[in-house]
Amino acid sequence: MTKERTEAPAPKPLRLWPGIAVAILAGLIRYLLPIVGPESALPTALFSGMIGALLVVVWWLFLSRAPWVERLGVLAALVAVFFVSRALLHESIATAAMGMLYPMYALPTLALALVLGAVIGRSFPTPRRLAVMAAALVIAGGAWTLTRTTGVSGGFDWDFAWRWSETAEDRLLAEAGAGGDPRGRSAVNVATETAPEWPGFRGPGRNGIVHATRIETDWASSPPAELWRRPVGPGWSSFAVHGDLLYTQEQRGEEEAVSCYRLSTGEPVWRHTDPVRFWEAMAGAGPRSTPTLGGDGRVYALGATGILNALDAGDGSVVWSRDLADELDATLPGWGFAGSPLVIQDTVIAAVAGQLAAYDRMTGELRWTGPVGRDSYGSPHALTIDGIPQVLLLSGNALISLAPADGEVLWQHEWPGFHSLQPAVNGDGEGGGDLVIGNADSSGGVGARRLAVSHGEAGWKIEERWTSRGLKPYFNDFVLHEGHAYGFDGRILSAIDLENGERRWKGGRWGHGQLVLLPDQDLLLVLSEKGEIGLVAARPDGFDELARLPAIEGKTWNHPVVVDDLLLVRNAEEMAAFRLPRASG
Repeated sequence: MTKERTEAPAPKPLRLWPGIAVAILAGLIRYLLPIVGPESALPTALFSGMIGALLVVVWWLFLSRAPWVERLGVLAALVAVFFVSRALLHESIATAAMGMLYPMYALPTLALALVLGAVIGRSFPTPRRLAVMAAALVIAGGAWTLTRTTGVSGGFDWDFAWRWSETAEDRLLAEAGAGGDPRGRSAVNVATETAPEWPGFRGPGRNGIVHATRIETDWASSPPAELWRRPVGPGWSSFAVHGDLLYTQEQRGEEEAVSCYRLSTGEPVWRHTDPVRFWEAMAGAGPRSTPTLGGDGRVYALGATGILNALDAGDGSVVWSRDLADELDATLPGWGFAGSPLVIQDTVIAAVAGQLAAYDRMTGELRWTGPVGRDSYGSPHALTIDGIPQVLLLSGNALISLAPADGEVLWQHEWPGFHSLQPAVNGDGEGGGDLVIGNADSSGGVGARRLAVSHGEAGWKIEERWTSRGLKPYFNDFVLHEGHAYGFDGRILSAIDLENGERRWKGGRWGHGQLVLLPDQDLLLVLSEKGEIGLVAARPDGFDELARLPAIEGKTWNHPVVVDDLLLVRNAEEMAAFRLPRASG
């Protein structure tokens, strides 16, 4: 009598639909939400990918029906690929966002590879399916070792490139090495009897306001005329202008430079360099601040690592130099030292990681230091309130006012957050303390606040008039005009009423750009984050975009400069000058 052979039951097919559904849903949230949703939805979009990856792992371990040896084998392959790839990453990805860029992007990628591998190998036996899924994970993880990041946009969107691709700085250095940009220094005469037309960061009042300039607004028939264009080293500096000379800061390989060019032609005049290089993954390499012309034949510049130079404006020779990071025992912020120096009478005042320090403008001797505040991207700001001169700084925890003569604290207003902007003064800034300050974060939170500051027999009085979420300027300075504030609310322009802080309008997608005000025409000249220039009416009755044209290519965070009818723009790759069409009549 023979026994019938009992065959083992056939393995159940993989249950794929939960993994596919999770991958599709997480992908839609991650990539569609930032487009159709508000800027505050970005953190949700970023973390949705990681949550989706976790749910894919849960599906694979508990709902996929795969044999346990296969489930655990694939999970082990995923973990191994993650850590091996991480060890081989380009520095820009390994260090970006405090090391969180790679997990936030790679884990969803690996989870998607797991799902695709399961779909492709669904009909294979276990050993072959395991091999297919492991190969998919290796391909997905290995791809990350072949990439680098060129930085992040203002909206926290990362830009990726192949690891071996040439950068704009590489091309610039190659051109300079071939003789395309001589390092030779040539002396020029710098007039000291006239004030600089644009002495530094955001103009004469550090307020982004351009007086006595009227331009044609119909750019379809009378567009700006390009005068010159040339490559420039990376950095987020703007310009200072005097006569036919412009000054900016840039990175040139392992050297940080303060550079002088001809305003009329863009040709280099001189370049001073220090053997330092600042770089971080989010914004890239180079100095962050803008040189300041003191009207005394000198240019003062603060580098990203803390070197404060006083240079001869005519030939770039060093008058004096100080290392502020070493001298003040200041910790380098993640974005570098970014405040532009301020010249007040016989002192040069610099902002170093939320602290003000004053130096003798003739000798470079340290005069005084202010209290240490939280890190800030802001620059010192001169102001007179009720006849009392003072210098303001928005640090990471407060707006603080110091006496420029000795650094004595006059008053301060606590408002913790991310302060990277200049305080805006409502009025001429000579008699009143009617101020508007901004406070924002990368998720589009916080807003603007109006303060009334006065001095009487009882001392200083600081009154908060309103706090508004109608204008949330992240690192994009705003302007005040005719009872309204105009600036960037995230990536979109906005106008709020200074009487009550209520929004009057919001419109136009310009990215995280910068702007200046032409008050004689109620006009905003806007430089978008993509390098476009345009005109928007500075009126409260509604958003009105008058013109928009491409100007330069690449991510553009640098402040534009307008001197008479000349417009200067730059970013981390190139700079250009345009002649604006003059208004007729």
